Amino acid sequence: MDKAGSEKSIIALEGWLQTPAGVYLRAWEQQTLDHLTADIFGFNAVQIGMPQLDALAANRMPYKFLADRKVRTLAEAPRRAVALTCDPVELPFATQSMDLVVLPHVLEFSPDPHQVLREVERVLIPEGQVIICGFNPASLWGARQVLRRVGGTGFLPRTEELISMPRLKDWLKLLNMTASQSHFGCYAPACRTQKWLERYTFMDNAGPRWWPYLGGVYIVQAIKRVKGMHLIGPAWSRKTAAAPSVVPATNKRR
Repeated sequence: MDKAGSEKSIIALEGWLQTPAGVYLRAWEQQTLDHLTADIFGFNAVQIGMPQLDALAANRMPYKFLADRKVRTLAEAPRRAVALTCDPVELPFATQSMDLVVLPHVLEFSPDPHQVLREVERVLIPEGQVIICGFNPASLWGARQVLRRVGGTGFLPRTEELISMPRLKDWLKLLNMTASQSHFGCYAPACRTQKWLERYTFMDNAGPRWWPYLGGVYIVQAIKRVKGMHLIGPAWSRKTAAAPSVVPATNKRR
């Protein structure tokens, strides 16, 4: 997917977020993000993309920013103030300057998700954290999306590729970022109306217990690890006497 195609997909996502399914997704993600970010401390936090969601609402850092991926007109501007517009593959932040980065549905709509993660790793301080939201391909929503490739109607907005959670964790591991928590949600089938979504409310109660990995969306929290220095071998040192000492001598009698 080229840059123009990526922008069209982002616009399609924004329209989809206003549908009953999008409202259903935003409600679950807002609740989960509030729980995850409430106890993350530091000074600087940034949310990249998806201004319809306030991912940092429960966080208590003094400096919180919202970065959008596209320039908006006054009519399109979200209610929250956008601090800057940037491309996630080239973040305009200094190296090791961010304590927390939140990526709500950024990777699957980016033409280069690997570069996005590399930039996130660069701007995070040691032990800084990243939280990533994504659509789960191993779900009823993901299965409906596969039908688009065989001529059926898709349920989610068009993306380059849905990224599974195990694959995402492998990418994070290569960048020395260890996944600390992961959550699945939105277990209802791919329904487009509020009426049918409400009928499947029981699946959100049973899903975490009976089919925990089949939720329509997931959230992964990871920590940037920086390996310390280690001695290769023991450091040997020879101790010297502080002052000369007297050694008694004995004479041998013949």
